Amino acid sequence: MPTRVKICGIARLEDARLAVELGAAALGFNFFPPSPRFIEPRRAAEIIRELPPFVASVGVFADEDDQEHVARVAREAGVAAVQLRGPKLPATSGALATYPLILAVAVGEGFKPEELGQLKARAFLLDAFDANLLGGTGKTFDWRLARDAKRYGSIILAGGLTPENVGQAIREVRPFAVDVASGVECAPGVKDAAKLRAFFGAVAEADREG
Repeated sequence: MPTRVKICGIARLEDARLAVELGAAALGFNFFPPSPRFIEPRRAAEIIRELPPFVASVGVFADEDDQEHVARVAREAGVAAVQLRGPKLPATSGALATYPLILAVAVGEGFKPEELGQLKARAFLLDAFDANLLGGTGKTFDWRLARDAKRYGSIILAGGLTPENVGQAIREVRPFAVDVASGVECAPGVKDAAKLRAFFGAVAEADREG
């Protein structure tokens, strides 16, 4: 099965259109205000309305503990799924129960893949741990841990992926999907067309070898 690609940190319609043209299965819209890729929900809605069918829009949230707020932003933007990252996490019942949940997990020293078995999510996005940043670190981690984590659910591999290393990451892990933001940018929230094309090319090549 081909590796799905999620392009995260979408802030411009032209980047969304190119990502979709190249074959993106999902686009991520960052609603974490401290992030340099933050986008207002109203602006995200304008982009999402221009997307073709069968491309998933994902609302990316971090350090949120108010499920009503998350649900309100998700509704305003019109996203199809919600991605959450701690250390604060809202309850996913009630207002959030209707959204497929992607749970982002930082992989650092002491990470144990079996701990994912105690969590409930449609998929787990594994990213590199950083003491100061919640995602967007541009760092990789030990991909063997992601390979071991596959037994506990669908794995979206993130963290420092670039056109140069995504092929090797896929060969080692064979994840459900890969996620990239900074690795295909010329500035935060501004995608580089050449890097995007190279990234999708590397994914396709690794899939052909699989």
